[in-house]
Amino acid sequence: MTSRIPYRTLSGNSRLAGVMGWPVSHSKSPRLHGYWLAKYGIDGSYMPLPVEPKNFQAALNSLRNLGFSGVNVTIPQKEMAMPECDELSERARRIGAVNTVTFAKDGRMLGDNTDGFGFIENLRQEAPDIAFCSGPAVVLGAGGASRAVLVALLDEGSPEIRIANRTRKRADDLAAEINDPRITVIDWPVAPTALENASLVVNTTSLGMVGQPALEIDLTGLPQSALVTDIVYAPLMTDLLMQAKKRGNPIVDGLGMLLHQARPGFHRWFGIDPEVTQELRDFVLSPD
Repeated sequence: MTSRIPYRTLSGNSRLAGVMGWPVSHSKSPRLHGYWLAKYGIDGSYMPLPVEPKNFQAALNSLRNLGFSGVNVTIPQKEMAMPECDELSERARRIGAVNTVTFAKDGRMLGDNTDGFGFIENLRQEAPDIAFCSGPAVVLGAGGASRAVLVALLDEGSPEIRIANRTRKRADDLAAEINDPRITVIDWPVAPTALENASLVVNTTSLGMVGQPALEIDLTGLPQSALVTDIVYAPLMTDLLMQAKKRGNPIVDGLGMLLHQARPGFHRWFGIDPEVTQELRDFVLSPD
């Protein structure tokens, strides 16, 4: 039975954080951070902050002036946050987007992107034997999530990354922007031969998500030892993961990426590096 978070009151010294976006009603971040706040007995609150893009700049600065510790930033405002920050982490610069903002005590606004961190930590937790340098990775998609995954895989020593996108030009543009010789663009739909000798397949597209078209891919050429992961977590078991599991490939779902990417922000805002546990996974997925 899923445990419930006890009701907690706030004091005048409460640390405040939240998630900004338009919309944010779908976000699981308040539930996730609320779980950690209760678990660790922290005097704080994390709240949804729906802000229209036209009001984003003023709202972000208002939160700094109101004494917030920081905020997460979600679609469509990850790129909008970059020029507002006084300092950007190296990974935020390379990814070209900010998802975690910290308001420093000296008034500076610090921007970071933790999506790639969350992706890598999820795989390390669920597949402890993974060796990112052991073979080529195939990344499906060329959007913001793909960029974060590419940067993370390059940093982990991936020897080759093959990217494919429904619009070839977008994949070509992404490869040119990152400008690393280990990245090559392959055709969509992905041919079985493009999966040969790959050690990892990552879906960063919305295909397979609830309400979206299915991701159609033939995994015939993929080695049975290759890990298959999907950043989609609604549904938790996508068609891609079910297909991979049926043929014997190890799989990792996308929920852990969401959970792990939240850790750095929580640590900065509330002072504790929180754990990602099965109980947390169950709570975040619970409907009540």
